[in-house]
Amino acid sequence: MAQAAVQMDREKLSCSVCLDLLKDPVTIPCGHSYCMSCIKNFWVDKRTYSCPQCRRSFTPKPVLMKNTMFADLVEELKNAGLADAPPHHSYAEPADVSCDFCVGRKMKAFKSCLACMASYCELHLQPHFNVAPLKKHKLVEATSKLQENICPRHDEVMKIFCRTDRQCICYLCSMDEHKGHNTVSAAAERAERQTELGVDRRNIQQRIQDREKDVKVMQQRLEAIGASADEAVSDSERIFKDLICLIEKKSSEVKQKIRSQQKTDESRVTEVQEKMQQEISELRRKDTELEKLSSTEDHLHFLSSYSSWSHLSETTASSHDFTVQYYEKMTAAVSEARDKLKALLSDKWPKITLTGPEKKVQRAAEDNVFPLNAFFLDDIGEAMSVKDEAPRWFNPQTRNIRSQRPPAAAHFTPNTFHNRQHEKIRRFFFQ
Repeated sequence: MAQAAVQMDREKLSCSVCLDLLKDPVTIPCGHSYCMSCIKNFWVDKRTYSCPQCRRSFTPKPVLMKNTMFADLVEELKNAGLADAPPHHSYAEPADVSCDFCVGRKMKAFKSCLACMASYCELHLQPHFNVAPLKKHKLVEATSKLQENICPRHDEVMKIFCRTDRQCICYLCSMDEHKGHNTVSAAAERAERQTELGVDRRNIQQRIQDREKDVKVMQQRLEAIGASADEAVSDSERIFKDLICLIEKKSSEVKQKIRSQQKTDESRVTEVQEKMQQEISELRRKDTELEKLSSTEDHLHFLSSYSSWSHLSETTASSHDFTVQYYEKMTAAVSEARDKLKALLSDKWPKITLTGPEKKVQRAAEDNVFPLNAFFLDDIGEAMSVKDEAPRWFNPQTRNIRSQRPPAAAHFTPNTFHNRQHEKIRRFFFQ
C-alpha cells in the first residue's frame, strides 16, 4: 500500500510536459504545476501564454515563482530513494502485458508466475526473489495467455498431459473423466515433444538446403534456355542472310517463334523457381515458429501450441524436365529449309521446262498451282512420285495434288510464269 501511495504521489508531482518529477516546480495561475524549464520552453515564441493541460490563456505573461512546497515534496521522495520515475517506455501500452499489481497507470510486466497465475513488473516481482516460498515459483516471460493454463472445468492449473485424449488436464480431471487414461506430467510430455521438434527442425533445414540447390539448378537451366534461345536466333539470322529477300519475312517469324518459346520456357522455369522460393519462405517461417516454440518455458503453452502444429507435408519432386531441344530443332529445320531452297533455286529451277502451249500454264498460275517437280516435298513431310506421264500439279493453298493438266489460257509468257512460280514458292515456304 505504501508503494502504491508513493506511486500516486509521484504521478501528482510529475510534470505533464516531460513526464518526470518536477524540477524547480512552478505553479501558473490556473493551478497546474510544471518544471520551470519546461513551461518556459513551452512559451518560447508564443504570442499568447496558455496552460498545456487546460489551455487557459494568460495576459500578460505570468511571473514564474518556484513552488517551495512542491519542491520540498520532491526532495522527500528523493530522500526516500523513490524519486527516479520509470522511463516513459516502461509504462504498459494497450498491446503490452501489464503488471497485475500496479495501481493507477500500470507498468509493463517483466515476468509471469505460473504458480500465482499473475504477471509482475520489476518492482512487484522482487518478493519472488526475496521470499523463500515464492522463490520456488516458476517464472516465465510475461505472457497474456496465463488463463489458458487454467482448467475451465475445475479452475485448477493444468499440469498433466493426457496422451489418450492428447490434451492438457488438471489433477481433478485425471481422477474424473480422464481416469484410467495414459497420463504423464506436462514436463515429461514436453521433453519428449521437444525431441520431436528438434527432428522437425532438422528436416525443415535439410529441405531448405535441398530447395536452395534446386533453385540454383533452375537458375542454371534458365540461363541455358536464354543462351540457347540467343544462339538459335543468331544462327537463324545467319542462315536467313544467305537467302534472298524472299525469306526476310520468314526470318522475322522464326525469330518471333523462338522468342515466344523462350518466353514460355522462361515463364515455366520462373514459375517453378518462384514456387520453390515460396516454399523456402514458408519453411523458414515454420522454422522460426518452431524455434520460438522451442525456447518457451511455459510447458502448457508449448504443448497446446505443438499439439495443433501440422507436421510437414511431403515435398514435391525437385526435378523438372526443361530442355533446349526446341531451339536446336528449330535451328536444324531452318538449315534444312535453306539448303533445300538453295537447291531448288540454283539446281532445280533453271532446269524446269515448260511442256505444251504457253496457255496451259496461264490457268495453272491463275489457279495458284505449279508443277510438283519444281521443288522438294520432303520438307513438308510428304514423299510423292513425279514419274507420271501427265505432269502432276500441286496447289500450295490447299496442299492438294491434281493429276489433270491445267486448263489453257492465252497471253501468258514463260517469263511471266517464272515470276509467278517464284512468288508461289515464297508463299509456300514462308506463309
